[in-house]
Formats: sequence, C-alpha cells, structure tokens
Amino acid sequence: MHNFRELKVYQKSLDFIENVYKISKGFPKDEIFGLTSQLRRAANSIALNIAEGSGSKSKKEFSQLVSYAIRSGYECSACFDISTRLLFINKSTYDSLIKQINEIIAMLIGLSNSINT
Repeated sequence: MHNFRELKVYQKSLDFIENVYKISKGFPKDEIFGLTSQLRRAANSIALNIAEGSGSKSKKEFSQLVSYAIRSGYECSACFDISTRLLFINKSTYDSLIKQINEIIAMLIGLSNSINT
C-alpha cells in the first residue's frame, strides 16, 4: 500500500486536472456533455486510478490500475487533438497540454515498471 498523495505523478495529475478544467471552461457550451465532459472525466481518471491502485493489496492490481491511468492519459491526448482540429484550443495551449500529459504518462510508465520489478 502506497501513500498516493506523496507520489509526484499524483501531484502532477492534480495540476493537470486543474489546467484541463480551466481550459475546457472555454469550450463551446454545446460541448458540455460531449468533449468537455469526456476530457474532464479522462483527466480525473488519471488521479483516481492512482489513488485506487495505491490501496490495492497486490502488485498486480496496483499495476492494472496504473495501466488504466496511462490509458486515460492517452485519451486526454486524443481529446487535445480533437480540440485543436475544432479550434477550441490554439497551438500554444495544445503544445503545453501535450507536454504536460506526456510527462505524466512517462511517469506512470515508470511507476508501472517499478511495481512490476
């Protein structure tokens, strides 16, 4: 059992969620139940899966939940691609968000590798 609040990747995921909420606030109102909701759920899922996994009794279960967090990170990345295509975010915002999510995904992969060794 890990103290998830002490994990740097968890802390970074909270910063990321905050950015996602701020940026998605500017999405068109008719996207509130579409892309806005999907992006926010995927971002939240990263932190929630880290927290849930840290309470696991087995390494296998923790690793599985970290894997879900990684997948949610990739989902966020796809949402940013869509958001850029639809002109909801500009290139600078896109680049910043992609950099942030890629760092989180890399950290999650590292966490997963450390769990499995």
